Amino acid sequence: MTPLWDNIRLIIMIKYKDLKKNDEVKTTQLGQPISGKLLESPKQGRGLRKTILIYSNGSEIGFHNEAGSVYAHEVSEVKRDGTWHAVTEQPQLNSAKDLYIRSFAAV
Repeated sequence: MTPLWDNIRLIIMIKYKDLKKNDEVKTTQLGQPISGKLLESPKQGRGLRKTILIYSNGSEIGFHNEAGSVYAHEVSEVKRDGTWHAVTEQPQLNSAKDLYIRSFAAV
């Protein structure tokens, strides 16, 4: 008989501000989750960046691998100690300026 706690998976959530350069992440900017690597830290000075530079493995879904910026809310998971953890507390696009800029990215 196995103890009950062996069958329970502990869900650990990592805050966006705790991400570090070179972390392996999963993002959804191409519609489906793909892995990538952070090329910069989201924490810059006193605040958090709403966009972050990553190297995306687009070849996982038939696109090219390339570096580029993604919105913070599109970072969904981070790999720590060999397991994937959900990312929480990402900055959201909420100002008129942010929404205006995003409207061009959708084209």
